[in-house]
Amino acid sequence: MLSAVRVTDAIVIPEGDLRWRFSRSSGPGGQGVNTADSRVELSFDLAGSTLFPPLLKERALERLAAKLVDGVLTIAASEHRAQLRNREAAAMRLAQALREAVAPPPRKRRPTKPSRGSVERRLAAKKRRGDVKRGRRGDE
Repeated sequence: MLSAVRVTDAIVIPEGDLRWRFSRSSGPGGQGVNTADSRVELSFDLAGSTLFPPLLKERALERLAAKLVDGVLTIAASEHRAQLRNREAAAMRLAQALREAVAPPPRKRRPTKPSRGSVERRLAAKKRRGDVKRGRRGDE
């Protein structure tokens, strides 16, 4: 059974910090879909958590702001027929969302200028294209 969610090597969310809800799922399952609570909602209180260092927590809260409700991140999974597989899918998606949210920002692009040769080739191609179009024109 799932005991904890590993976000990074240093950050592991214990089972006690996760809140699970189960409900009936739509989709595949035949007659069992009407009786089994296979849909899973996994909630994690990001704003109230002390697992993340302040910098990473601030970055995660900022990046996940659109998905948070009162600081709580909720992931739903209902693509599998079995509740256990949906639990695993929700845990993996929670870990992935948090991993992406705490990742360092990409390095800034260092602006570069086009080389002299590339500028000359571009201008020569424009000149050739203009000559082709001029050649198509008849005497007007």
